[in-house]
Amino acid sequence: MRHKKIRKRIAIAALCLAFLWSLLAWIGAKLLIVQKDLPSADAIVVLSGPGTYLERSDWAARLYRERRAPVVVLSNEGLLSGWSGNQQRNLYFYELSFAELQQRGVPAQNIMVLSDIGAGTYQESLKLCDYAASQRFNRLLVVTSAYHSRRALWSLRRACEQKQVQIGIDSPPPGWQTPAPGFWWLQRSGWRMVAGEYVKLVYYRLSY
Repeated sequence: MRHKKIRKRIAIAALCLAFLWSLLAWIGAKLLIVQKDLPSADAIVVLSGPGTYLERSDWAARLYRERRAPVVVLSNEGLLSGWSGNQQRNLYFYELSFAELQQRGVPAQNIMVLSDIGAGTYQESLKLCDYAASQRFNRLLVVTSAYHSRRALWSLRRACEQKQVQIGIDSPPPGWQTPAPGFWWLQRSGWRMVAGEYVKLVYYRLSY
């Protein structure tokens, strides 16, 4: 009888811990997601992200079709994707994004490419702000993945504070190329996208 009670208490404790962990994991994921609305902009900017280029391109095309901005700017991080049988070469990820945007209704002449962006979100933000100033873009609507949005917004605001560029940020809801908030910890990519993002946030705050 006593052993049954102990086992029951252990089971209840395990269930409580599992529930608590699931709740904290969900909260932790949701805290990374921010949105800064910008009803209209001079350009929609798709930040680089080879692992999530499909959802970012899809979301940027939706914003374009909503007439939120007249052009879409792609960041070219210089990373190659897999082999293309049609092209007989390895395509760059920005080329894949370019094609996805076209398939979703964005004309090629309304897609711009920003190259030599450097490594990391902050370096990309610096390059983007310089580019916006050169193109006389005063308002940018930035598209990135949901769990990257908080660090991206902080980096862009930090990088653009002397450029007088207004930043908005939007992202597709997680669940396509990024794990859902409640279950990210069940996937290896979730630990990189969510837990790893907190490590990067701390590093960025200390470094920049």
